[in-house]
Amino acid sequence: MIYKIPATHTMKTPLFAALLTLTPIFGAEVLKTTETDSAITITHGENTVLVYHKAELTPPEGVKPIYKRSGFIHPLCTPAGHAVTGIHPPDHYHHLGLFHAWVQTKHGEDKIDFWNLDKATGRVRYTSTISVTKGEQSKATGFSVKQEHVAYKGKEKKETVVLEEIFTITAESMDGHNVITYDVAQTNITDTALTLPVFRYGGCLGWRGPHTWNKDNSTIRTSEGKGRDDSHTTRAKWIAYEGSVEKGQVTFAVLIHPDNHDFPQRLRTWTAKDNNGAPFLSICPVQEKPWEITPKQTIKMRYTLITCDGTVEVAKIDEWWKSLTQRINK
Repeated sequence: MIYKIPATHTMKTPLFAALLTLTPIFGAEVLKTTETDSAITITHGENTVLVYHKAELTPPEGVKPIYKRSGFIHPLCTPAGHAVTGIHPPDHYHHLGLFHAWVQTKHGEDKIDFWNLDKATGRVRYTSTISVTKGEQSKATGFSVKQEHVAYKGKEKKETVVLEEIFTITAESMDGHNVITYDVAQTNITDTALTLPVFRYGGCLGWRGPHTWNKDNSTIRTSEGKGRDDSHTTRAKWIAYEGSVEKGQVTFAVLIHPDNHDFPQRLRTWTAKDNNGAPFLSICPVQEKPWEITPKQTIKMRYTLITCDGTVEVAKIDEWWKSLTQRINK
């Protein structure tokens, strides 16, 4: 499906995307961010770049309403408008495009799962918009919003906001690709540490790909030369998925910032035997060692997402990532 136009708080370093060896394309097609009561949409010319959902999106008919959620991105598109995200797949109704949450956590006496909505112990939600880039832009556009990671504690299921998050998205068009900077800053606003035990998935970036992709029409590549059947639990500087669309192939790449906790970060990916090789990714900084977010502490994660029409050679993705490290180390 091709998506057309529908009817800040930042880290101290410059835009991660701007460090890539990509050349901005400035022409008649402009970047624009538009906000409504239900969503924030970024477009480039007539095509949608991404849609962030402020309002809770309800699951398909017949599915438990507990799977409704706000605070996620879908669709995320290539420059030609091909979506590289999927939502509410029958095998995991809580998978919603680009989203993130912690899974097995402990807060005081309570075990909180912010990811698996059907457990009813926690969730992530949009609360307010901080800023939106105004007007049409030739270089970059984006927005910053506040999200809450809410726990339902004790026998009374008392609602408690544990993490207050500033989520910032910046979009650029470079060398004919969509380049998205994905910034997460989470603050523990309680007087109790949020403990993050070792677990296989969860963190600050989760992704579910198109429902049409599977082991037969999509591939996985990582910076360490891993693929679909050997990338799970391995560390990587970047990971890329390639899959089929109506006409040809598209590529979705995630570059991991070297300042992120536990870098190079570990991956949760699905093999060919997992749901027929459906495209799923969680970049998980607690696969090997536990972590905790202490009271009033703020943690930050940064990723760069690149969507491309067509295939991209491994050497080119390596070049994008290496240019980042060279700039940081100067």
